[in-house]
Amino acid sequence: MRVLVTGGAGYIGSHLVDALIKRGDEVLVIDNLSTGRFENIRHLQGHPAFRFINDTILNESLLERMIPSRDLIFHLAAAVGVRNVLKDPLAAINTNVRGTEAVLDHAFRYWKRIVIASTSEIYGKATHVPFREDDDRVLGSTAVTRWSYSMSKAIDEHFAFAYAAKGLPVSIVRYFNSYGPRIDERGYGSVVANFARQALRGDPITVHGDGKQSRCFTYISDTVAGTVLAGEVDGAIGEAFNIGNPTETPVLELAQTMKRLVRSKSPIQFVPYEAYYGTGFEDTRRRVPAVDKAKRLLGFVPKVRLEAGLAKTLAWCRAHYRH
Repeated sequence: MRVLVTGGAGYIGSHLVDALIKRGDEVLVIDNLSTGRFENIRHLQGHPAFRFINDTILNESLLERMIPSRDLIFHLAAAVGVRNVLKDPLAAINTNVRGTEAVLDHAFRYWKRIVIASTSEIYGKATHVPFREDDDRVLGSTAVTRWSYSMSKAIDEHFAFAYAAKGLPVSIVRYFNSYGPRIDERGYGSVVANFARQALRGDPITVHGDGKQSRCFTYISDTVAGTVLAGEVDGAIGEAFNIGNPTETPVLELAQTMKRLVRSKSPIQFVPYEAYYGTGFEDTRRRVPAVDKAKRLLGFVPKVRLEAGLAKTLAWCRAHYRH
């Protein structure tokens, strides 16, 4: 197949591109490298089935030239990371909403199957877990910038469902805390990346709040497997899927595990949310995916246990992070 991956130089996107190339697809990547890195795809330069264009998905003339020749689109390009959104909410909203609108518009114009990457942030601060794909969303005030990311991705999903209602073969994947090799040491809201950087440098491992907030961490191979299935299984069309590992881990426990795996002397330090995100920040205590729908319709089953995935991730971080 001839596949377009927007955001294909990002951490998840680049692994997806590797998987598609490996299965024999011809892959075009569009990425403006705002959060993605060329190093993630450098090994593919010169491969006959790979092409990279350094540009933005907001360039509609580029989309007009490139999308007609594609068979399948994976749309991963987005402003990512809560801290980035807080820093420049306008740019994040524009990229997430206008960019997705443009890609979907061209997919509809030329009738291309498309997978939209979304996020567990969709569920906001809902307290009933596990989160199911048709659950209600619970958000804070619009004056709290943190929720603009959730809202922008929700609008992306509304666009996708609206096009699905018109018959476009579109699917949505909601990622839950993906981690693995190539995870960016700058963090972008990834607690695994931040803890890895700190532990390897011997810096204090900073745990926000009391550390009892929990997340479900999904190794990159599982993230990619779910994404690929959403682009090829007929039953995925018109549906949204949680792509995650339902095993719940408190953030403090994650810090302790990573410290042990690195054999780091880093102290674990509790830091108020305000010290990192500014005043008025709101977080969610638990974020757990229900994955029975993805298993039933896609055949998706997460396979990698947290400690095994962390060991692989930390080995990569040790070789690539500055410490």
